[in-house]
Amino acid sequence: MPHRARRPEIRATLHRVVALCVLTALPLTALTACFGSAAEARPSAASGRAQLSPEGGDPIARGTGPRVRVNQVGYLPRGPKNATVVSAATEPLTWQLRGAAGQVVARGKSTPRGLDPASGQRVQTIDFGSFERPGSRYTLTADGATSYPFDISDHVYDGLRSDALKFFYIQRSGIPIESSLVGARYARPAGHVGVPPNTDDADVPCQKGVCDYRLDVRGGWYDAADQGKYVVNGGIAASQLLSTWERTSHAPGDQTKAFADGSLRVPEHGNATPDILDEARWELAFLLRMQVPPGLPLAGMAHHKIHDRAWTPLPTSPQDDPQPRELHRPSTAATLNLAAAGAQCARVFKPFDHAFADRCLSAAKTAWTAAKAHPKIYASDSDAGGGGAYGDRDVDDEFYWAAAELYLTTGQQTYLDAVRSSPLHRADVFAPGGFGWQSVGALGRLDLASVPSRLPAAERRLARGSVIAAADTYLARQRQQAYGVPMRNDAASYAWGSNANILNNLVVIATAYDLTGRAGYRDGALRGMDYVLGRNGLNNSYVTGYGEHSSQNQHSRIFAHQLDPKRPHPPTGTMAGGANAALQDPVVQKRLAGCRPQLCYLDDIRSFATNEYAINWNSALTWMVSFAADQGSADHATPGQVAAGHGTARS
Repeated sequence: MPHRARRPEIRATLHRVVALCVLTALPLTALTACFGSAAEARPSAASGRAQLSPEGGDPIARGTGPRVRVNQVGYLPRGPKNATVVSAATEPLTWQLRGAAGQVVARGKSTPRGLDPASGQRVQTIDFGSFERPGSRYTLTADGATSYPFDISDHVYDGLRSDALKFFYIQRSGIPIESSLVGARYARPAGHVGVPPNTDDADVPCQKGVCDYRLDVRGGWYDAADQGKYVVNGGIAASQLLSTWERTSHAPGDQTKAFADGSLRVPEHGNATPDILDEARWELAFLLRMQVPPGLPLAGMAHHKIHDRAWTPLPTSPQDDPQPRELHRPSTAATLNLAAAGAQCARVFKPFDHAFADRCLSAAKTAWTAAKAHPKIYASDSDAGGGGAYGDRDVDDEFYWAAAELYLTTGQQTYLDAVRSSPLHRADVFAPGGFGWQSVGALGRLDLASVPSRLPAAERRLARGSVIAAADTYLARQRQQAYGVPMRNDAASYAWGSNANILNNLVVIATAYDLTGRAGYRDGALRGMDYVLGRNGLNNSYVTGYGEHSSQNQHSRIFAHQLDPKRPHPPTGTMAGGANAALQDPVVQKRLAGCRPQLCYLDDIRSFATNEYAINWNSALTWMVSFAADQGSADHATPGQVAAGHGTARS
């Protein structure tokens, strides 16, 4: 059975409203309702540099800084080290690696690659992997151009691992964000706790016609630029944080100390629970509150989302949001997200909080039963306005994911039967463009392959074989591309949230390494990180604060420095969505028409189609950065035996 194609994550109503404003040429003051600010457009940071002749004459490709593109954060000493040179030359180029003082420490010849279809640039590649000497501020020079500086160190990913997780604390709803943890610029009062002008998320009514009760749905993470909270996005994001912990627990060479109690910027220090689990719990507790209580219609189902009745402008901090909040209709997809994340929560929290683990498992089982009774309550793409729709009319993948997690946690036959009877059981669940909130079958498959359990040998071989086959496919695509991207180089692949899609493909490759111990998978996973951190057609690190030139004007209501200099840029460790060839907002439609797929990005706060951030994108970043950081650890053990034995199932 062929894999499911991944559909774009678009927020239909917002797009229609903004497009209407542009098409009707509304005055600037009226555009405020569409864009959230009456501020004039500002050029992106990547738009004002010198023109480059090798870039195919494409005006979008011009002015993107040094023609030698590197991972601007750096490389592990014993890891792969690759760079891309934009050059019209057809013969190999001589390259030089220089230390911080300018001395040449290595040299060699590049490999011509011709025209790169995704960027439209003529390029060559450099491999300097044999150089392993740690140091800072290295640069690569080739064809008269010198790269941005970078480090070579076992610890290049350590700070990013911490900052990628800090993002979630700053996105918390219903709790003050403390300056002692994140600094004065990012501190703020609790949002949506009933302090005017807010309403209170502890007492939220349903949207008209949905229900006649109110629920306490406080807590959780604000999803993205808006102040909505969505179960389907929260489910995958919380799961990936839990999986980050599980991977460090089960992979050879226990790396869990990086997440130990007191190691991260969360307020729950001193509770004998790993900090990454404290962060995940903030969202998990919210997911549990979204479940319809017993005795009510659709009891056990989960409401799809809660958000404002109407869009708020940019900028609007959570504590200043005046809009009424509403619960939206329950959905089968949301209910199964609760079942899957709740089941995973139960096994992960069991050693740390038995009561919370039991609560998670009870909610997960109840959600599974409710979803089986109501298998076709679909979320609609038309249910937008004030928040994203997150529509989904195919829930085979959610049933598969939930059954897999429930089986892995309980060992009960009924859930194994559900896994076996799923149409995804023998299907390829790893789409070319990556998995996401709307295609979660890969989450179930990855856990069946890697989490210790009583899974029968036949199913274990099937799951592991499919992960390895998918990793091989992604590696083959990576080798074909001069920027080392593990997906196709066509416009369809560069879709909404492309950076997260790329990272999720890398998660598959990294898991194959944990399963097999084959260095090619490790190197491919690490090599793929280069793209997000600067080795790309725009020479831009998509993670704020990481690299010489990084995104800093992500679409955000909170961090709106581009519109209000008194406000900060997004915190370090925040990843932008990335290139989106569909050009689904008016800013990129106007400024990037005709762009090559990899160049369809603007670091502009109003480009919600290319420059928003989201919890499920930073969760993918967290998983991969944690993997990369573990590879730099001096005590990293020999891999290839993860989940080799049977774990203890819990009932």
